[in-house]
Amino acid sequence: MSHTPDSAPGSPAAPPPRISSLAPFAVPAFRMLWIAGLVSNIGSWMQSVGAQWFLVEADASPVIVALVQTASAAPVLLFAIPGGVMGEFLNRRRVLIGAQSLQLAAVGALTVLTFAGETTPVLLLTLTFLLGIASAAQLPAYQAIVPDVVPPKMIRQAASLSSINVNVARAIGPAAAGLIVSSFGVGAVFLVNALSFVVFLATLLLWRGYRPPAVRPEPFFDATRAGLRYLQHSDIVRAIFLRLAVFLVPANALWALLPVIADDELNIGADGYGLLLGALGVGAVAGIFVLPPTQRRLGVNGLVSLSAIVYGAGLAALVLFPSLPIALAVLVLTGLAWIGVIATVNATVQAFLPTWVRTRGLSLYQVVLYGGTAFGAAITGALANIFGATLVMWVSGAAIVLIGLSLVIWPIPSTKGIGRAIVPMGDPKDRDPQDDDRPLLVLVQYTVAEDRRAEFLDAMSLVEQSRYRTGARTWRLYAHQTQPGVLIEAFTVGTWREHESATQDRVTEYDAQVLDKAKGLSTVTPSPQYLLDVPVHKHPTRPFTDVPPPEPR
Repeated sequence: MSHTPDSAPGSPAAPPPRISSLAPFAVPAFRMLWIAGLVSNIGSWMQSVGAQWFLVEADASPVIVALVQTASAAPVLLFAIPGGVMGEFLNRRRVLIGAQSLQLAAVGALTVLTFAGETTPVLLLTLTFLLGIASAAQLPAYQAIVPDVVPPKMIRQAASLSSINVNVARAIGPAAAGLIVSSFGVGAVFLVNALSFVVFLATLLLWRGYRPPAVRPEPFFDATRAGLRYLQHSDIVRAIFLRLAVFLVPANALWALLPVIADDELNIGADGYGLLLGALGVGAVAGIFVLPPTQRRLGVNGLVSLSAIVYGAGLAALVLFPSLPIALAVLVLTGLAWIGVIATVNATVQAFLPTWVRTRGLSLYQVVLYGGTAFGAAITGALANIFGATLVMWVSGAAIVLIGLSLVIWPIPSTKGIGRAIVPMGDPKDRDPQDDDRPLLVLVQYTVAEDRRAEFLDAMSLVEQSRYRTGARTWRLYAHQTQPGVLIEAFTVGTWREHESATQDRVTEYDAQVLDKAKGLSTVTPSPQYLLDVPVHKHPTRPFTDVPPPEPR
């Protein structure tokens, strides 16, 4: 099969029809999941407000208040990657049902204990950590189930709507939580969150039409290594994650310290704090309509850069002009800027990841997102304990503005024109099934003219990355010592089964173009050789019986 490189000349293709940012709502399954997720996210934001305000009323220090964010996010660092593997190979609907059941049990226990007056800061943080464990399993499966229910052309729009979903909940949940706390107490907020889990769980149980995509089974640890290896050798995904992490650490000063700013600087109660978070949510809702045309005009990098600058300026303005009306106006813009960064990055990653590793890739995205949240909340809370929340918020805002400006000279890599569809490759069929678990060495011989050797070596540097992304454990290129122009590519694969997965399920259009370019530089069509590992019986070490014993003393 021949593949035309992205740069190949040709007549310009007609631009694809523009897809509305709301088009995924026409898909019934997506619409149902989005609404159920919105209800659950409203409950989760109410939970966050209730937990933080419980600690504020208990006169906890700023670092303890900030630890609510850390306790929610830290479990993702520990369990997101296993959760991603489960979401890749297990029925995603069943994974979501299990996660929702665990969260319902944890919030139910917290509700009962709070109404009984038995909740302590330690107990609150412990149950929040348990909720985070369930989220670590749920988030990759929830995000990866979206491409299962919408057409491929709508993946980017559906991913944006899924990210915006969380922020739409900020327009409702925090304000509602403030009203409920002031009228009925924190325990009532936890009760409403428990009911939101009931709604999502019931939706999942009643949803019978889901058919999980067929996947080739892989051992758990092999699948985990494959996901990590893909990230290690995908320069684009790694660059996007790095820029997101750099933004998240100072950006989480807002989420960690806003309760303290509300109490100390603005002198407002729980209902006023809910209004502040509601203003952030209103800005996020506006993003549904503002961000798509802005991205078409500025591109992904331009939109993320502008959003970061606005977000950083909003953090600084919040403490420089401590007034409730000003704060509400500033936070609407800040909420819009936040979703401009998070939803854009999420949609870009989700649309770029190949189908075979999408859930594992999204679990690593969650590690970056929640790891940045946990670290950012903890460090800004600790610094606020020493220098005060006002100074930390101002410095964080200034740092984010600089980060946004840095994207002008250090941009997010473009994913345009990089083919992501899977292209099955040829593979020998005459093999013994008993060989599936044996390690494999693959040799590919190329014959390259001397005047094209430098071009070939450049092409093989891309082949190396492609081999690693699709399953190679080691890779080397050797020059034949007695046959000039002959170079041999040698790479190992963990098992023949994994090699079959690589050739049938993992090679994207871009990978196929990379391989075709290298093959095209060979004057003889390369033909791979497959060598299976042969176990060698190891004999126990025998004593040196011919060595005379030492002389007695």
